[in-house]
Amino acid sequence: MRPVTSLHPAAAEHPAPAASFAAIDWQKPWFAPFAPRGARWQRAALAGEQNWLQVLNADAQQSGQSTGRGLPLTFVAQHMLAPGSAYEAHIAATGCVPTRHNLHDFFNALVWFRFPQIKAVLNARQAHAIETQGIGPTRGSKRDALTLFDENALLFVSSDPALSAALREFDWSRLFTTERPAWGQRCEAHSFGHALLEKLVTPYKACTAHTWIVEAPAVYFSWPLGQRDAWLDSTVSAGLAALPTLTSRMFAPLPVLGIPGWWADNQCPSFYADVAVFRPGRRNGGR
Repeated sequence: MRPVTSLHPAAAEHPAPAASFAAIDWQKPWFAPFAPRGARWQRAALAGEQNWLQVLNADAQQSGQSTGRGLPLTFVAQHMLAPGSAYEAHIAATGCVPTRHNLHDFFNALVWFRFPQIKAVLNARQAHAIETQGIGPTRGSKRDALTLFDENALLFVSSDPALSAALREFDWSRLFTTERPAWGQRCEAHSFGHALLEKLVTPYKACTAHTWIVEAPAVYFSWPLGQRDAWLDSTVSAGLAALPTLTSRMFAPLPVLGIPGWWADNQCPSFYADVAVFRPGRRNGGR
């Protein structure tokens, strides 16, 4: 999806493709699950736009993936989107994803392959909202919430309701310090939003995701990554499809560099003392 406004000042600048694509470090924990496909795509993108699009479409054809209305997934150059056409409606109607040769759309395509069912449901709901509400000067609350998910979501998976409650209640001390050993055992996080991934090419402490909480069985944490991804894709997409409506209040903010194992500096408890980033929230006395 194309955001109404940039989620971060750097997001609208789109630096020279060669420099930006080369800056992706696949060893970073937020990129590592995307690395097997992403590193290959990175080489293709550095070789040029047409080469990259050919690789995307070869992968799409091999995967047999489809978009929100069941059409085969295809990636096309941005100029294929007619002036005045709605991006999400175009994808739903044609199966074609207008794609620019930049980091934002690079990560968007990667997410289509890692979580295809979630992306398809988001596209279908956006297209339906456009058909029923039309295109106005603003997206409206329903489309705004869908865009937040698509652009800036992080999936927080937990088998422990107390950890999910700590996140909702801005209880950073419990979530990141007291329950630090729980990460990887009873909870974990997966980057989803492509704008979030773009921001994390050059991470900064205040980088905050809109977190979608997913309750999982304890056995989930014993599965290999591919099985966990498939379960998440099926579970989250079904939940999104069944929701009568999606609102921004359904997300919980989470400063992503606070996630244990994601940033070396957060090994020191004082890292979380920065209340400008780790805000106490309304329930714990914040504003």
